[in-house]
Amino acid sequence: MHNFKELNVWRDTKDFSVYIYRLTRTFPKSETYGIISQINRSAVSIPSNIAEGAGRNSNKDFSRFIHIAIGSSFELETQLMIAYEIDFIEKGTFDEINEKLGLIQKRLVSFNKYLKSKK
Repeated sequence: MHNFKELNVWRDTKDFSVYIYRLTRTFPKSETYGIISQINRSAVSIPSNIAEGAGRNSNKDFSRFIHIAIGSSFELETQLMIAYEIDFIEKGTFDEINEKLGLIQKRLVSFNKYLKSKK
C-alpha cells in the first residue's frame, strides 16, 4: 500500500485537474452538461485512479489503476482537442495544456513500468 499524497505524479495530476476545472469555467454555460462535464470527469479521474490504486494491496493492482488513469488522460486529450476545434480554447492555452498533459502521460507510463518491475 502506498501513500498517494506522497506521490509527485498524484500531486501534479491533482493540480492539473484543478487547472482544467478553472479553464472549463470559461466555456459557454450551455455546455455545462456537455463537454464541460466530460472534460472535468476525465480530468478528475486521473488523480482519483492513482489514489484508488495506491490503496490496493499489490503493485499489480496499483498498475491496473495506473492503466485506467492513462486511459482517462487520453480521453481528456481528445475532449480538449474537440474544445479547441470548436473555439472554446485559444491556441496558446491549448498548446500549453497539451504539453503538460503529454508530460503527465509520459510520467504515468514510466510509473507504471516501475510498478511492474517491483512485482
